[in-house]
Amino acid sequence: MSPASPTAAAPTGTRLIATEGLAKAYGRVQALDGVTVGISARATGLLGANGAGKSTLMKSILGLVHPDAGRIEVLGIDAAENPGEIRRRLGYMPELDCLPLDMTARDIVVHMAELRGLPRRDAVLRASEVLFQVGLEEERSRLIRTFSTGMKQRTKLAQALVHSPELVILDEPTNGLDPSGRDEMLSLVRRLSSELDIAVLLSSHVLEDVTRTCDAVVVLRDGRLVTEGLIGDMRGMIDDGVFARVAGDTGAFTAALGARGLRAEPRGDGVTVHGGGSEAGLLDGVRDAAADAGVGLRELRPAGRTLEDALVDAIE
Repeated sequence: MSPASPTAAAPTGTRLIATEGLAKAYGRVQALDGVTVGISARATGLLGANGAGKSTLMKSILGLVHPDAGRIEVLGIDAAENPGEIRRRLGYMPELDCLPLDMTARDIVVHMAELRGLPRRDAVLRASEVLFQVGLEEERSRLIRTFSTGMKQRTKLAQALVHSPELVILDEPTNGLDPSGRDEMLSLVRRLSSELDIAVLLSSHVLEDVTRTCDAVVVLRDGRLVTEGLIGDMRGMIDDGVFARVAGDTGAFTAALGARGLRAEPRGDGVTVHGGGSEAGLLDGVRDAAADAGVGLRELRPAGRTLEDALVDAIE
């Protein structure tokens, strides 16, 4: 997905989004309550239950909501002073089904490209590119009213990307999708940051969507920041190995684990296993040790609290 007019994205490690003391109330409801956060990862998940303040934070970043207090910087730009410049450099995929039903996907994406300042010819070329990338090349001339939910979601993603943004904000991109469509959408989202160098802020109440696509997470609850950080660091702090139970000689299995450099500790009718250098390395080592010992794996699960356990506790 090559940009029509490339703009240098903020380098990894710089703050893409920074808020300080952000507050917003709707009557007696405090949607945001002193939120101070710095987002610098190439893909960050904004996680929280419905009503946690995610939508208000995103709308504040986009300049669609004016906070009662605090300040926001996006890509180094003060949101209060220059919201138009921020919106020019951002893409936004809304959660709600807001597409005009009597337009084609191509016409919508071309129109959005022109609204964002691309000349007609560049808008047509970019629309063709992004519709191909999201898997809608063959359906681009069909009316939106004939689209499935998944095709509508892909159209919304295409219009968010058509002007080559530096940062794209995705609001519940898997909303309403079946399992197959959800997997495809998450793969597309992951490609944005990992291959196309577009920073991502993904809002979701689905934990797996965030852990599959993002490098960092920001968790909100009742309008307050609960926790933030790199997912890899959180896994490292929480992960306590795996518990394995085998059908066969547990002693032979333990010896095979040791031969592969893994540490095994007896636990009930199984063993807790540590090491491997990474989650994938640990799981591969346990599998191969079972094969070496000629035993079958009857149970394999996290031994202690997982990242998912910790984040669920934070959300609730």
